[in-house]
Amino acid sequence: MTASERLRAVEDAVAQLRSELGAAGVTLPSLRMDPVSAAGMDPYPLVELGRCNLDTALRLVAVLHHARK
Repeated sequence: MTASERLRAVEDAVAQLRSELGAAGVTLPSLRMDPVSAAGMDPYPLVELGRCNLDTALRLVAVLHHARK
């Protein structure tokens, strides 16, 4: 996978994750591609989920709990 393909893949993943979380009522304000891992030769750049407040953490817990059922 070329560098530009890796960048596109991680940008797409971040966009999809943001969209799906948003549809579930969860917003991770710091969600983004990790620029350091994306710039390197790592075949799988990292996605930073970032920091969130307590309300967002509890919403995420509720969504994940519901998804398991």
